Amino acid sequence: MKFLNLREGYSVESAIATVEIEVEFLQKEGGGILKVLHGYGSHGRGGVICIELRKNLMAWKRRGFIKDYFTGDKWNIFDPATMAVLEKDKSIYGDQDLFIPNPGITIIVV
Repeated sequence: MKFLNLREGYSVESAIATVEIEVEFLQKEGGGILKVLHGYGSHGRGGVICIELRKNLMAWKRRGFIKDYFTGDKWNIFDPATMAVLEKDKSIYGDQDLFIPNPGITIIVV
């Protein structure tokens, strides 16, 4: 699983562009999982990045640019989407956010 931190120093536009570049990189490598830390708006900017990123992800999924995505509050072993990801990459079981609902992250399946 690849990790991308967008919490500091990103405008909405640069954050979306950075995620798009990382998705393209993972596609070239045959796919994978990208965990994006964007915050959820408790300090202002993270909320805007979160909202705009998820809008883009919806469109990217419809276009087939990504396979799937889900919010950090569903990132736990009781969620079917999470379990499907864990079946593909067992190393993710060590992720520190796996058992803690976190609206400040988004998981992207490439």
